Amino acid sequence: MPTPDAATVAAELRTAMGKLTRRVKGEDVIPLGQIAVLGALDRDGAMTTSDLAADQRVRPQSMARAVGLLLDQDLVTRRAHPTDGRKSLVELSPAGRAALEAERGRRAGWLALAIESELTEEERALLARSAALMERLAARRGASGGS
Repeated sequence: MPTPDAATVAAELRTAMGKLTRRVKGEDVIPLGQIAVLGALDRDGAMTTSDLAADQRVRPQSMARAVGLLLDQDLVTRRAHPTDGRKSLVELSPAGRAALEAERGRRAGWLALAIESELTEEERALLARSAALMERLAARRGASGGS
């Protein structure tokens, strides 16, 4: 059996991962942009609106609107910056953490059900091994792979 060309596998994998990611995100109840902000705050902790805008690669004005919507829904809170009185930090509220976990649960639930209903036992085992390989690829640093 010929070895698949790495470039072909890479293109097919990127396409498939993109489709699967979009499908899983389709389970979200909270808009994607807001989920991304909640996820960033969960991952990185409290941030200024400017830092969030840079993290999400959006204009500060757009982030200010998103943060305002999240504040209105009590999904985030705002507190004074500890060293700069001109700034404030945005952080997840308990309700925001619960909403984020619910979204993650919906995504994982949909994916688990799809795996169970669509794949054979052999395919599920192959997918489990593939997940470990994808983790290895994700851990690779830089274009040359050096650390």
